[in-house]
Amino acid sequence: MTAYGFDGPLAMTPESLANEAMTTQGKLRAALDTLHRVEDVHYGATAREEVWRDGKVVLYRFRGARAPTAKVPLLISYALVNRPYMVDLQADKSIVKGLLERGEDVYVIDWGYPDRSDRYLELEDYIQRFIGGAVDHLRREYRMDAVNLLGICQGGAFALCFAALNPRKVRNLITMVTPVDFHTDDNMLANWTRGLDIDLFVDTLGNVPADLMNMCYLTLKPWRLFVQKYVGLVDILDDKQAVEDFLRMEKWIFDSPDQAGEAFRQFIKQFYQANGFVNGGIDIGGRPVDLLHVDMPVLNIYAEQDHLVPPSASKPLGGLVGTDDYSELSFRGGHIGIYVSSRAQREVPQAIHDWLAQRSR
Repeated sequence: MTAYGFDGPLAMTPESLANEAMTTQGKLRAALDTLHRVEDVHYGATAREEVWRDGKVVLYRFRGARAPTAKVPLLISYALVNRPYMVDLQADKSIVKGLLERGEDVYVIDWGYPDRSDRYLELEDYIQRFIGGAVDHLRREYRMDAVNLLGICQGGAFALCFAALNPRKVRNLITMVTPVDFHTDDNMLANWTRGLDIDLFVDTLGNVPADLMNMCYLTLKPWRLFVQKYVGLVDILDDKQAVEDFLRMEKWIFDSPDQAGEAFRQFIKQFYQANGFVNGGIDIGGRPVDLLHVDMPVLNIYAEQDHLVPPSASKPLGGLVGTDDYSELSFRGGHIGIYVSSRAQREVPQAIHDWLAQRSR
């Protein structure tokens, strides 16, 4: 019998508690030196250049160590709520770097930071004007009819809409942790928004503040995101590189743009509340979105432990699209781990590259 009556691997004894206290004390002493040496951190490890712009929205081309061998460019459409550089966080945690090393020609849309002048931007602007403008720029530059499109999270929902409305402009479509069925029981975020008076919400706030959005996401896992990760910080206080990696992730999390009010209203109403992909009724600039028009090859990548877009919300895509060439990839990890874990660096870029290569013939 050990202290407090516990046996086994979680047993606590006076000796183990004393050792833990001494270890923690050592970590805290080391922190004085570590924090003195920690440098300012930045995300975005790969060189890039601006190639097209529409207002605050910029299209960047990533530049790898060698010239791309892929003949068709790959355009990444990220979500609006965070900066798109989670796909290129740092040198050893970069899906972009992995794709470039395998010869892909990678571009990303940077949505910028909406302000009050963007209050009345609609989904049509983001999907047809901005994604469409970037796609048309690439079609002109490469003198081809269609490009490859990779949509991530909300950016995946936008990519599905764009592909349904403009199927001849998308050669291959990849969706990654993308919500499709917004009414699954295990989607807590969708359950929260279903009863929201979105008209009162947007009419009151105008643009939706980034801090409010971040608070909603953090409260989905309050113990993990408010307490546990900061307690765990003590364990790495003697490791300068680990502390800088932690701070880089924190900087990305809290560097969030405000949301353009009208587009936010439309997205919550048509996707979260009406479940428009499943039930129909999504309208983009007066045109209905029907996923049966998505007739190009589709690769749907989802994360098994995703608390924001659970697999049950993503997997229904296979029964809704019109293509006969539909594939799924299940990744063992979470919504963020699918970009930054060591497993993701090994598996995700290779899977995307192999899938595209098979269809380039």
